Amino acid sequence: MATVVIPPPYQGPTQGKAEVEVSAGTVRGCIDAVEDRFPGFRPLVLDPGGDVHHFVKLFLNGDQLANGDALEHKIEAADRLEILSAIAGG
Repeated sequence: MATVVIPPPYQGPTQGKAEVEVSAGTVRGCIDAVEDRFPGFRPLVLDPGGDVHHFVKLFLNGDQLANGDALEHKIEAADRLEILSAIAGG
């Protein structure tokens, strides 16, 4: 199963879990699988139109995915999908 790495600001819905193992074939499928187990997770990562929020970066096995086609990128069972959120300050 693929592992989704959850950043601390997004661990509310996952009840503090930093990593969640899921079965999915795409990045979108991974996000949906986490949402299925932990409702409220998806809106943290995806905007209402279903695209990656502009302040969220996705990394697959350490390599950043381009937001344009990131959600349809294929996932293998041994993959690690890391979700990072940019925190802005003022």
